[in-house]
Amino acid sequence: MSYKDAGVNIQAGENTVDRIKLLAKSTFNQNVLHGIGHFGAFYKIDLKKWNNPVLVSSVDGVGTKIKIAMMMNKHDTIGQDLVNHCVNDIAVCGAEPQYFMDYIAFGKLIPEKAEQIIKGFSIACKENNVALIGGETAEMPGIYAEDEYDVAGTIVGFVEQDKIIDGRNVQKEDVLIGFPSNGLHTNGYSLARKVLLDKFKLNDFIDELNNTLGQELLKIHKSYLQLINLLKENFSIKAFSHITGGGIVGNTKRVLPENLKMKIDWHSWEIPVIFQLIKKIGDIDDEEMREVFNLGIGLIAIVNKNEVDNVLELSKSVNETGIVIGEVY
Repeated sequence: MSYKDAGVNIQAGENTVDRIKLLAKSTFNQNVLHGIGHFGAFYKIDLKKWNNPVLVSSVDGVGTKIKIAMMMNKHDTIGQDLVNHCVNDIAVCGAEPQYFMDYIAFGKLIPEKAEQIIKGFSIACKENNVALIGGETAEMPGIYAEDEYDVAGTIVGFVEQDKIIDGRNVQKEDVLIGFPSNGLHTNGYSLARKVLLDKFKLNDFIDELNNTLGQELLKIHKSYLQLINLLKENFSIKAFSHITGGGIVGNTKRVLPENLKMKIDWHSWEIPVIFQLIKKIGDIDDEEMREVFNLGIGLIAIVNKNEVDNVLELSKSVNETGIVIGEVY
């Protein structure tokens, strides 16, 4: 009896490491001190750049969206989803993302599949100027089926303490500006799969979507880093909200002072077709839809009412169309 007989292939693990080294190295900057393969990852802090830096970190997964990737045998977008999700989570706090680390667990490690997942990490890391400095790949027979896997990621960034964006300055009459999502992003897939896959196959072309269902559901979670950086450099943004699980209200109330509330105009933007389809086929009420899905709004900026027009205009320079969707009271 060998380890391989028990379901763990050490050689496949070594093959995977060899395949991903160049992908990871392509994301390195001058702060990364060592390549992949050490027991720990080394990242140097540029103390000349920061005066009073605060570490900001976040860890996340992609939920059951990963089931769609497995069913379609398409694995090069899930990594982009994960990096962008994590980037957004700390960018809304005012942080500059620095490095990302991943964890992938397989039922059976197939180096070619692992390479595609990590290719996705590297693409998004380069797009967000983030270094992919390390990770862990595990083979876990008995926990996952042979064709199954899961991913998680951790991101770390810095923000000057006096530039933290946490909503403490939000006031009555501040305005909520929403920015479009690219579909479901990485939330609500358990409900979406239950509703849609009872009626459609993933390769079905759906006229209303002008797309196959599978391609629509694998649309990549947007990174809002460029937009966030632009707005925080030019305006006194009161707060940002990354719309993930819990929807618009559930996420935005996290950055409101306890004595304040928000009013959302749910008719101020057109709900994308994919959400209309889920609602119709699943006979889901509005309250449930609003709690589970982003409904087409992936990021919210809370701004002074006197800055709204300027924020909307400047956002166009990075191809983002903001929409006034509510106010604080």
